[in-house]
Amino acid sequence: MRVAIAYPPLESEKGVALLTQNRQFQWFSRPTYIFPVVPATAATMLKAKGHEVLFLDGIAAGLPAQEFDRRLAEFKPDYIVIETKTPVVKRHWRWIAERAPEGAKVIMVGDHVTALPEESIAKRGVHAVLCGGDWDYMLVDFLDGDCHGGIYPMVLRHDLKDAPWIDRELVDWKLYAFKNGNFRKTPGTYIMSGRDCWHARCKFCSWTTLYPKYRTRDAVDVVDEIEMLVRKYGVKEIMDDSGSFPVGEWLNVFCAEMVRRGLNRRVRIDCNMRFGKLGFADYRMMRKAGFRLVLFGVESANQETLDRLDKALKVEDVERGCEWAHKAGLDVHLTFMFGHPWEGKAEIDNTVRFARRLLANGWASTLQCTMMIPYPGTPLFKELEASGGLATEDWDEYDMRRAVIKTPKASEEEIKAAIRSVYAGFLQPRALLHRLCSTRTLFDFSFYYRGGRSLLGHLMDFKS
Repeated sequence: MRVAIAYPPLESEKGVALLTQNRQFQWFSRPTYIFPVVPATAATMLKAKGHEVLFLDGIAAGLPAQEFDRRLAEFKPDYIVIETKTPVVKRHWRWIAERAPEGAKVIMVGDHVTALPEESIAKRGVHAVLCGGDWDYMLVDFLDGDCHGGIYPMVLRHDLKDAPWIDRELVDWKLYAFKNGNFRKTPGTYIMSGRDCWHARCKFCSWTTLYPKYRTRDAVDVVDEIEMLVRKYGVKEIMDDSGSFPVGEWLNVFCAEMVRRGLNRRVRIDCNMRFGKLGFADYRMMRKAGFRLVLFGVESANQETLDRLDKALKVEDVERGCEWAHKAGLDVHLTFMFGHPWEGKAEIDNTVRFARRLLANGWASTLQCTMMIPYPGTPLFKELEASGGLATEDWDEYDMRRAVIKTPKASEEEIKAAIRSVYAGFLQPRALLHRLCSTRTLFDFSFYYRGGRSLLGHLMDFKS
């Protein structure tokens, strides 16, 4: 079979689509490209099975629509696989109906079609919908089977310990190696040690619908892959895109192996983590093993909000965890959400003050703010839909540029102003001083320059 895994260009006055394997879609004024680990794994597995594979990311490659269509048609695919998300699913439906090469059968994957598969299978040109996050494994089974069209329910029986290392040349990994706000050193790339989060209960997270069961690769195998990436490709920084990086004995084995092989001196590791599981000694161990950055989802500084979202987190855990990680020598990145329907000005201001204080103390190096988006399939979406709390179900609007949740206690402008105020916290004198004191190399100056441009982009993203 000839199979194309494709991301059609999505031209918009809103900016560049941040789509590939991203849990929360945004249009960015300043582009950043996330390496799509699961689609890249799918391409690798298909090639190993003897299929001819084209991996064509028109967004990361910056291809004009006509050039993208030309390359795809020239390949003459039997099947085209499209990963989609809620804010762009209507654009993908139009592309499939109007521009997909004649004779090619389109397979749709991703969290939106997992939540609402009937919606997409009814669209013109859509041959099949593969539900769930292990669609890379499911795609191989689909092509080995009868290939009948229709909806294929989620299957999570796969053992990640047999997951292949990604064929980086096949998926043109350098497209994602430089324009990424997480990387302090480049070239950088992504891996996934687990699918996806060992908490997997946050009510707003669409990936809990893809991976309700947490599974990990073998820790030594992950280190083996990292060593290959360093030696073969000269990778200087690696982001592990598991929803939460494995902890406990898995983390102990991983860190010890990184130190034993001397990889802790050759590459920096970034990862997603949750507060409340690690102590100061754990963060010190991670820093010794080569970790640079840990990313935490905070969402709010109000305990009621954390409880309603099922974060299983206390506000005091956030401050203590940030301080420990910072003192261990790690950079801390935090994410906050605004626009919770039950929060008013007092609660919003509390979160703004909290985020700015963490920046001023140096306990947070970077952070990201978004508007609350209840993606279909999540418990939050179901709750709001049942209570009449959704302002719209026009999927185009679910892109964080406006409130899609009714917020009776705060206006949309107040919410956007709060986000801008948090981002402006980077410019506080104490925050700037911490950044200056942590500057050691030319890489640092380059990183801060790129970060400054990204800051201006985020301020534009949430302008009035």
